Amino acid sequence: MDRSLAEGALFTDQYQLTMAQLYWKDGLHERPARFEHFFRRYPDYGRHQAGYCIAAGHAWFGEWARTVRFGPAELEALRQHRTDDGHRVFDEGFLGWLDEVGGFDALSIEAVPEGRVVHANVPMTIVEGPLALAQIIETPLLNQLNFQTLIATKASRVRQAARGGSVLEFGMRRAPDQGANAASRAALVGGADFSSAVGLSHMVGFPPKGTHAHALVQVHMALGAGEIGAFRSYADAYPDDVLLLVDTIDTLQVGMPNAITVFEEVRAAGHEPVGIRLDSGDLAHLSVVASSMLDEAGFPDASIVLSSGLDELAIWQIRNQVRDEAPSYGLDPDTVTRRLVYGVGTKMSTSDGDPNLDGVYKLVAIQSEEAGDWRPAIKVSDTPAKVVNPGRKQVARVYGERGKAVADVMAHVDEDVAAPMHVHHHATPGVARTITRVSEVEHLLEPFTAAVQATDPDGQREAIEAARIRRDADIARLDPGVLRLVNPHVYHVSLTDRIFEMKQRLVAEARANR
Repeated sequence: MDRSLAEGALFTDQYQLTMAQLYWKDGLHERPARFEHFFRRYPDYGRHQAGYCIAAGHAWFGEWARTVRFGPAELEALRQHRTDDGHRVFDEGFLGWLDEVGGFDALSIEAVPEGRVVHANVPMTIVEGPLALAQIIETPLLNQLNFQTLIATKASRVRQAARGGSVLEFGMRRAPDQGANAASRAALVGGADFSSAVGLSHMVGFPPKGTHAHALVQVHMALGAGEIGAFRSYADAYPDDVLLLVDTIDTLQVGMPNAITVFEEVRAAGHEPVGIRLDSGDLAHLSVVASSMLDEAGFPDASIVLSSGLDELAIWQIRNQVRDEAPSYGLDPDTVTRRLVYGVGTKMSTSDGDPNLDGVYKLVAIQSEEAGDWRPAIKVSDTPAKVVNPGRKQVARVYGERGKAVADVMAHVDEDVAAPMHVHHHATPGVARTITRVSEVEHLLEPFTAAVQATDPDGQREAIEAARIRRDADIARLDPGVLRLVNPHVYHVSLTDRIFEMKQRLVAEARANR
């Protein structure tokens, strides 16, 4: 099945194209316009909530926008669109214009770079250029950036809970169809060290990781060789990667003794075992006891890989239980937790608890025909949080005296952002403050071309590693309250006086003229 038509330039909603044609009919299709992409709220997983997000998806979306074209197949498909009474939906003149422009090269895109911390209601992507093209690109932009940002955020929280422990992503089996690849990549940006997804891992330059399933043990049991026969078979095939799943029969009474026997045989043959995997039961308790058994058997460096429905909250609870329980076995809790590796599957690749990011794409300014100046655009709503913050804006992150981020501030593009600054709540009139003590003001938006990396594995890996560096640097400068896994502190998102006053004026004018 050829999916190229569905995944190319027509990977958008019908109404984007009908609006684009309307702009063409009105002569507005090439009028410069500015749209902003942002999300309205952080993911709320029910029992726990996010206080920040991690931007992701830029490299793939950038490559898509750079390469797709309105070619013969796309234009012929649009010619086939008919109204209920049989008339063509798309005029041949409009299709001719699409053929002429070809793709989205005329658009200028800025973004907060991949891997960086981003906050609710702050523009993370800016699209500027011909109105019709900027309209059509809305759906693919939201689809790709929203999803990868959602998964990268979940992965970052998992990494935060692991507190330095290795994180493996293996959610492909229950991920949303081909979205599994995007989820795996986003997880690598956000916090996973490696993924089990073979094709994706090779594509982005990371070796895929995996162990074995219960089926391997079941096969050998059914054929009379038993669990130890399965372990020996695995060790014979992969002597330098012996990591054994020990809970098929009885973890502590059968699986661990069999694994230790095989580990001793592996060492005698000149190799060193990697460790064990636990996939059921009380993972914290089993980790403590298994750690004690491995130490007594002379394998203090063997890893313990945990799986079975893990997420950030489960990992946090496991680590706390290990800290309480390890001393009763004569073990140092830090010694136990250092050997733990966290395998996170479904709950990361599906963002369990909150499966979508409330990302939106709003027109904020359009150029006038007469003077060529930019006119701010407003959307008014009875819900204050949905009233658009208008105008061509820059985004600045303000750091306090301790070097921690204290606010993201939206200012006009030609405004000087410096302390002292009087700022307003982004959505609630009457809530304002003055920021006086500032150690640094950082401008967040960068040209999107920087996100388009080489398509070879080395280039893909470099892009992910650079995003990880940005991620770690930003998280280190967040207040601990914002990083809380449960009920995080609300980070400040603000407007300068100039943007606030323009917004209030436009809202008043819109309501007066309705």
